[in-house]
Amino acid sequence: AKAAFVRDKPHLNVGTIGHVDHGKTTLTAAITRVLSAGGGAQFRPYEDIDSAPEEKARGITINAAHVEYSTPKRHYAHTDCPGHADYVKNMITGTAPLDGVILVVAATDGQMPQTREHLLLARQVGVRHVVVYLNKADAVPDPELLPLVELEVRELLTEFGFDGENTPVVAGSALCALQDREPELGLQSVLKLLEAVDSHIPQPPRDLERPCLLPIEAVHSIPGRGTVVTGTLERGTLRKGDEVELLGYGRQLRSVVTGIEMFHKSLECAEAGDNLGALLRGLKREDVRRGMVVAQPGTLQPQQKVEAQV
Repeated sequence: AKAAFVRDKPHLNVGTIGHVDHGKTTLTAAITRVLSAGGGAQFRPYEDIDSAPEEKARGITINAAHVEYSTPKRHYAHTDCPGHADYVKNMITGTAPLDGVILVVAATDGQMPQTREHLLLARQVGVRHVVVYLNKADAVPDPELLPLVELEVRELLTEFGFDGENTPVVAGSALCALQDREPELGLQSVLKLLEAVDSHIPQPPRDLERPCLLPIEAVHSIPGRGTVVTGTLERGTLRKGDEVELLGYGRQLRSVVTGIEMFHKSLECAEAGDNLGALLRGLKREDVRRGMVVAQPGTLQPQQKVEAQV
């Protein structure tokens, strides 16, 4: 049997955003490495996070990847969002339920097109809290460039409606942290970043009272067990044994939740904000699509037409 998920700390959803090749996945791997020393994470190497074959071949992240870790204060689900322009749609899916983001900017480049694009998208999907990691600080030819890049990033944050003046900015090298080199730039910078995430990204209020709503991010089939849908529970609670309705794309299906997992640990009851997988009885993989929602029966009315002003 799988180990049970222990809810002993507040849970938050964070993610890495930024331009392609600025080091988002390297930083994600470095965080798991640094925290694994104290038992707060299982080390996930870069290759493990960038797991799809086409991602490895191109050395870029295409779909959002999820990693978990704990600091002494909190438990985090961390989404490593793709930086490549072609995959912005996947990045939006990844950032929609985030409580805060880590913006990764290579100090060697400064802000780039996707730095701006990602910040704008994060703002549009409701992210309000940002912490900045100035990566590749070990590769900057002149140390005096760092304050200039920092200033540029702060101005950019202000331009997009974030609090540029008070946003924590940490300079360092994710690669040094990953390879145990130059601890001031490596290990210390990652610890400093995590402290900033702990203190600067507030614990959001969770809506536990209203009926459950789970937008589906991905669908998987487990031979002999059934169909699993994954996503972040937007509101309410979801328990093993609950009857649910699946809506979207003109479909209206009924099912029962036969199991819930969070990062491969079993969960009796999921709460709003949890990044989970729910096993659904009697559904085929092809019955369900990303973009559908799981809801308490009778609480949602699907609409075919909407009127909007752009």
